[in-house]
Amino acid sequence: MDKPFTAYRIHEVGKGIVARFEEITLDDLSAGEVVIRAQYSSVNYKDALAATGTGRILRRFPLVAGIDVAGTVASSSDRRYSKGDKVLVTGCGLGEDHDGGYAEYVRVPGAWVIPLPRGFDAFKAMALGTAGFTAALAIQRMEHNGARPGGGPIVVTGASGGVGSFAVNMLAGRGYEVVAVTGKPAAQDYLRQLGASSILLRDEIDYGSRPLERARWQGAIDNVGGDMLAWLTRTTDWWGSIAAVGLAGSHELRTTVMPFILRGVNLLGINSMATPRKLRLKVWNRIAGDLKPAKLKQIAATTVPFDDLPQVFPRVLESRHQGRIVVKIA
Repeated sequence: MDKPFTAYRIHEVGKGIVARFEEITLDDLSAGEVVIRAQYSSVNYKDALAATGTGRILRRFPLVAGIDVAGTVASSSDRRYSKGDKVLVTGCGLGEDHDGGYAEYVRVPGAWVIPLPRGFDAFKAMALGTAGFTAALAIQRMEHNGARPGGGPIVVTGASGGVGSFAVNMLAGRGYEVVAVTGKPAAQDYLRQLGASSILLRDEIDYGSRPLERARWQGAIDNVGGDMLAWLTRTTDWWGSIAAVGLAGSHELRTTVMPFILRGVNLLGINSMATPRKLRLKVWNRIAGDLKPAKLKQIAATTVPFDDLPQVFPRVLESRHQGRIVVKIA
């Protein structure tokens, strides 16, 4: 296909970043066996960092942004996929070192492509996207390390964001007692609707100063990092697991070895980009099964047209949004 199409592309100009819509062709895209006609993408925190230059996410320039995409196969030299198949791609380097999902056509290696889960269409797949996958991956790893419904509360920080919202709803659906931590008092009703049993406002937390504080949680999913993550290490109960997902507060972690050697706490790093394909397929199957979020419409309440994409990034960086933002490409 030689016909030009629209893509949102990021350039490095001097020491700065310039992002803009451009007309490109398939010859401009990264190599791959599968070409996808994109229908939907989404906006993640990482996308906002890359598109604004706030974070050094991209590894080469110019590059089409967007770490998620869902649509139909336009062509494939990979025998696992045929024209018209409904598929999705999240992570795997998409929008970081490989041209990403903010384009009408996306070309990727066949190993990255995931068939749409049962009962999902392209919109639902991107309503979930990397955020939903990350939340489910965190739960998968925590349960692999012993977390179970009835074993005590799980605390979710940054709970009103994309990953946090899905984590709250998925955990509640599995039967866990969920404590949601948020810096947004106005989000309390929203979080209760998603299944939070109780809510802690971030500004009201007493972080303490001792190497170990009173044990309160079976485990945690943390989107914040910094002082919040350090507090979680000191307050997680015996043999509990903390899934470290994000760094919206800080990339630093100042704690001691005491929680790990005296309480046996596990600190689990969650990397949704480099997840092995076998595990990726398993997690997506769980998302279509026991981790299917019951409140998907409430979490992904915002859909924007492709043309409005640049206006969304400041809202994401400043936390002026709730839940997920889906981008309609086609």
